[in-house]
Amino acid sequence: MQLSELINVNRIRNDVDVKSKKRALEKLSSLIAQDQTQLDASEIFDSLISRERLGATGVGYGIAIPHGRIKNCKNITGAFIQLKEAIDFNTPDNRPVDILFALIVPEESTDEHLQVLAQLASMFSEQSFRQELRKSKSNEDTYQLLTSWQKSD
Repeated sequence: MQLSELINVNRIRNDVDVKSKKRALEKLSSLIAQDQTQLDASEIFDSLISRERLGATGVGYGIAIPHGRIKNCKNITGAFIQLKEAIDFNTPDNRPVDILFALIVPEESTDEHLQVLAQLASMFSEQSFRQELRKSKSNEDTYQLLTSWQKSD
């Protein structure tokens, strides 16, 4: 699955000013809900926060990939925020998080969900890619970076 199928420029924000994991998840939830008429932000937030309670979704390098399953969700949908200041996210490397890519997935979507998570983990594991993302200041530039990424050999 291509990232361009999961995210659009309207669900990307740079320089977001939030001070906690909860506020970051609320921001991501509202971004996803804005163009998903069958879902509301509180339902998305509840799904993301429930998943966080099972285990933090911070992956290291200042990156988190919060995700959750939702009944009324028809397609895997994502949102991206880059924070003005990094926040604690209980990551394996104990580094604060400044880049978050959230996903909501249909309840029955398992294989595709795992493939997307693996793709995101691979993308965010590349130091040069993370550096480019952190330099990006416009939603459009960030969208181009995310959707044009190709795995290095």
